[in-house]
Amino acid sequence: MSIAQATQTVTPYIDFWNAVLVPKFNAWRHILAGGLHLHSAIVFPSLPIRTGDSVLDVACGWGDTAIELARRVGPAGSVLGLDCCNGFLDAGRADAKDAGITNLRFLEADVQTYPFEPVHDFCFSRFGTQFFEDPMAGLSNMRLALKPGGLMTMIVWRERADNPWLTLSKEVLLRYLPPVREDAATCGPGPFSMTNPEAVTRQLMIAGYSDIRFERIDAEVRVGRDLDEAVAFQLAIGPAGEVYREAGPEAARLFDTLVAALKDELKQFVRSEGVMMKSSSWMVTAQNSAPPPAPIR
Repeated sequence: MSIAQATQTVTPYIDFWNAVLVPKFNAWRHILAGGLHLHSAIVFPSLPIRTGDSVLDVACGWGDTAIELARRVGPAGSVLGLDCCNGFLDAGRADAKDAGITNLRFLEADVQTYPFEPVHDFCFSRFGTQFFEDPMAGLSNMRLALKPGGLMTMIVWRERADNPWLTLSKEVLLRYLPPVREDAATCGPGPFSMTNPEAVTRQLMIAGYSDIRFERIDAEVRVGRDLDEAVAFQLAIGPAGEVYREAGPEAARLFDTLVAALKDELKQFVRSEGVMMKSSSWMVTAQNSAPPPAPIR
């Protein structure tokens, strides 16, 4: 395993990730990583990866998928795990070292602008492309990283109604708190920016991909080991966490009321294994079969 030097242009979105979200995500990794893993675990057995392949993992976060990909391609292959947040990559580097993975390197960079060479057989992204500031730039640049005929698979969330683990608590908080201002600092378009297959298909076609396919993935995720942890998680992360954070003093004043309302709503999901809620994603696959587009810089 090697450590590549950071190479990216910092944007307000990237600043927000590093300053605000990385500490929160790291604090709640034990909840988030388990839920996200359920979706990639369903997808991984069907990924068209061969021993010796060169693989790019976009927005790899803590690196768990990059580590799994590195195991799949074996010592003759290689994996590049790319993310805009070094605070995530440090965890991946430590885990890869502990696992004895030597065919994986991590790079802090913005996938939308990084000067890729077309050397990868496969490109993967789990819940990262939805946050592209410029989706067309990101998707096009991912294709630039692929060899002719190379394949791309990304996992993105489906509709809000199919993901109550991310949406229900926001609805509860909005009974008491104002909606988030349009000019509020943000991490990008957000988790539901790629829910529509027709719109995403158009984006991918314009970016030069072909043979585009969607497959639904459903999983029940644990949002807390108990009701107290589930409520704390919702107030810290995701759409509900955004509403709570942006409400500031008003949210603090109503804290006890908000906690009680969330507990009342989430108690229906309590199981012996924790607070379990439904989630749903698309596995999107596409092929690089067109001439490479001009790089977007």
